[in-house]
Amino acid sequence: MNGSTEGRAEDNGRVYQSHGDQHITEHHHHDSPGHPQGSAPDSVRRPAVGRAPVVLRDRLDLMTRLRTALEDGGADQVFVLHGLGGCGKTAVASEVFRIATAEGGRVGLWVNAPDLASLRAGMLAVAADRGASEGELTAARNGLRAAADLVWERLDRSGQPWLLVIDNADDPAILREGNWLRTSPGGITLVTTRQVASHWWPGATLHHVGVLPREDAAQVLCDLAPESGTPEEAAEVADRLGRLPLALTLAGGYLAHQVISPWSMAEYGRVLERGNENEVDPIELLDRGAAYSGADPSRHLASTTWELSLNALRAQGLPQATALIRLLGCWSHDPLPLHLLTGPGIDAVLPRERVELALRGLLDHSLTRLLPGPPRCLRTHGVLLESIARGTPADQHDALVSTAAELLMAVLPDVSRPWTREDPHLTPHVPHALALLRRATQWAGVGRATLTRVLECALRLAVALHRAGDYASALSVAQDALARGTHALEANHPAVIAIRQRAGRSLYRLGRYEEAEAAHRLALADCTAAFGADAVETLESCMGLSSVLAWVLDRKDEAAALVRRAVDGRTAALGATHPSTLIARTYLLEFTADPQLDPAIGTALLSDCHRAVGPGHPLSLDAELNFGFALIAARRQARALPHVRNAVAGFGHAYGLDHPKTLAARSLESRVLGELGRIEEAVAHAQLVADARTHVLGAEHPWTRWSLERLGEWQHARELQMSGEASQAE
Repeated sequence: MNGSTEGRAEDNGRVYQSHGDQHITEHHHHDSPGHPQGSAPDSVRRPAVGRAPVVLRDRLDLMTRLRTALEDGGADQVFVLHGLGGCGKTAVASEVFRIATAEGGRVGLWVNAPDLASLRAGMLAVAADRGASEGELTAARNGLRAAADLVWERLDRSGQPWLLVIDNADDPAILREGNWLRTSPGGITLVTTRQVASHWWPGATLHHVGVLPREDAAQVLCDLAPESGTPEEAAEVADRLGRLPLALTLAGGYLAHQVISPWSMAEYGRVLERGNENEVDPIELLDRGAAYSGADPSRHLASTTWELSLNALRAQGLPQATALIRLLGCWSHDPLPLHLLTGPGIDAVLPRERVELALRGLLDHSLTRLLPGPPRCLRTHGVLLESIARGTPADQHDALVSTAAELLMAVLPDVSRPWTREDPHLTPHVPHALALLRRATQWAGVGRATLTRVLECALRLAVALHRAGDYASALSVAQDALARGTHALEANHPAVIAIRQRAGRSLYRLGRYEEAEAAHRLALADCTAAFGADAVETLESCMGLSSVLAWVLDRKDEAAALVRRAVDGRTAALGATHPSTLIARTYLLEFTADPQLDPAIGTALLSDCHRAVGPGHPLSLDAELNFGFALIAARRQARALPHVRNAVAGFGHAYGLDHPKTLAARSLESRVLGELGRIEEAVAHAQLVADARTHVLGAEHPWTRWSLERLGEWQHARELQMSGEASQAE
């Protein structure tokens, strides 16, 4: 001590005049990180909402429950509305607020709680509204008394019943840590949140808020833009938007406020449908409908609202949730079988051991939903997926698409083995294959190797669907892959050629013969030019065209010539008993069947098939059926019948009674029975085939009409037989 005056302060401390040395430390709680200071809201007596709906549509059951709670003088209750961002939780809360204040005689209190500062400022404003003194509020702001205790003390002592809405409480940890959420005898608390995990809301009643029914979604558009179109046009636009209230509000706002060249709802829907293919970003188009507001617009835009949830997950140490949602963005909004995410290929996007945690994070924040099985599936909203895909960095596109293709390929059946009816259903994978094709060809930065892999994935699915007898779905996948593959690669790329051949086969099975012929002829010409006359691809086109020539154009000689070419080429390249060669030999037996055919050819073929793949294999069954057909053509019906019946039984066991292959075999059984004079049995089988084909293929399919004609012929033969028997009896 030297008698001089010295002062020292730390942090935000101040230096006071003194004699001697004084060391002063001050603590300013209102500026400390634990209690960020937020400015008070302009009002807690009005809902802080963006564009409120003209009329709240649907939500009847939910509104009935909440209205009942209000009317019964409810208190000591907490209701939590949870769901995907943009699904209309705040709109429901706003309507409940209106009912409580305008009809129920309650004081309405509204707090926006996206972060701690806003929650704290809003709740202290509630305390002020309920009679807290300035001194009490100052002490709470400065950390000299517990702020949450002050708020709930005032709410408990309120002279009027109240409804407290805590909106946008997407981080429930801040509610729990400060004990901001409680029950009170003075009123009811209603919380809106994206956080679905029930452990955050002990004792609360949870209600999920989802998308709207079709009619109500259409009405939202009509409420906002009544002059823009018909209810049916509005319903079609609503379907394209997944009936998400945020998207409907943005679309309706855009349609309602155009001045220079207003669009109709139908035009808006067409632009949405064409999307990026018409150089219009559908998410940007939606955002144009946002209302002007001085507040943070991120919650009210399709391009940014879900980033809030992903940011929260990153802050919680789950950046992998962003990687996972970007991967989901490669597929469709339709239910996605959960087992797709179990493949080892997912490591290219995020560590497999983190997938469970990342998925749990997405589920907890309502970014996707779990649907019960079997199979268990995820459902992620389409607008959300488009928004995420739009914001995915271009340098990640190739890895994401490649991973999505490998994961999808891993769950599709191996087409090198026969399809059986015990195989998993393929239909759930169709929308995801189509969505992956679209994403792969629209995203920049996806390489040719990845595009080829995506096309191979689509081809495998198309082949599997075709073998399962779902020709329409097989054609849908093949045609979409063909259009996108041709644009992204070229028409003569091997992967595109294979898809063109598959499309031709499906067209033939669907009875669209002219289109099938054109597809196969063009593929054959292009294969010959690109790969040579004896290439595997060219020989496959020979096989595809042969069926159209033989059975539609009645040009069996030309068909047989093409198949002989395939038999010779495949025998030279693969061997006489390779499955591909055996298939060609089976075709040739069918196309050359006539009275002069040597049965030994069929016997040899059947023997080779049994040795190569086994008696019950579909290839062996095809050979046995065609051998039976050849024996019938050679007028050896009695010898043909056991072979045909073996094929009927084998196909029925492998594929089911209504599969097209089983029906084709049973149709031949009807014929051979009739030619053996067993007319009643022939009629019964013909009736079964006609009924099944009408159900499976439709009444207008050429095979159905042919079956009905054969049924009529056998019924007529039965009448003649019965008439003859009656004459003999007389």
